[in-house]
Amino acid sequence: MDFQKRMEDLKESIESKLSDEQIQIMHHATDALRQTGIEQKVLGVSEEFPHFELENQNEMLVRSQDLLSKGPIAITFYRGFWCPYCNLDLSNLNKYHNEIKQEGGQLICISPELPEYSRKIIEKQHLGFEILHDPENHLANRLGLKFQLPEDLRKLYLEAFSIDLPKYHGEDSWTLPMPARFVINQQGIVLYSEASADYTQRPDPKVMLPYIRKAFEDRRVA
Repeated sequence: MDFQKRMEDLKESIESKLSDEQIQIMHHATDALRQTGIEQKVLGVSEEFPHFELENQNEMLVRSQDLLSKGPIAITFYRGFWCPYCNLDLSNLNKYHNEIKQEGGQLICISPELPEYSRKIIEKQHLGFEILHDPENHLANRLGLKFQLPEDLRKLYLEAFSIDLPKYHGEDSWTLPMPARFVINQQGIVLYSEASADYTQRPDPKVMLPYIRKAFEDRRVA
């Protein structure tokens, strides 16, 4: 089944179990976030991706400069193990992991979740790539992805869905990154940038492959 169809089916299945009031709260939060213009402020193509040093799921430090010394990077920002849309996205990303490696690239994921929760989803889905911990969404903020959940959505997450972000993040800011993807060449320049205020919409990872290929070919020419 097509990835986009699977995402649409997932949304339909989830919302069929919710009340009209719950759906309204969630849709209103998405619409309000989009209306802030946040999507237009995300780090774009031809801009320099900031250097980072983040711990992976095993609490080992990963440096962007070390990654870039090996090849271009494909990065996905991930909300959390509690998000069914993110889990479907990660599962689909995993199918492209070997192809991305064959094109000379590296695939990583970044989340505000503590490493212990990243380990759980990696083990559960047998993921072949790392999930890095972005404390308090500091890197996401530098990229224009960070936003704070409105009060009614926080209440809904806690009371209806038992989603406790302060527990999962180790801090109580109630912030998340917009789901996003980037492809960065070895000079740290963004070749591909995509983000959406609507967390139920994700592009198929295959759209990143031509940019990874281009980054690798540019390296060989240089």
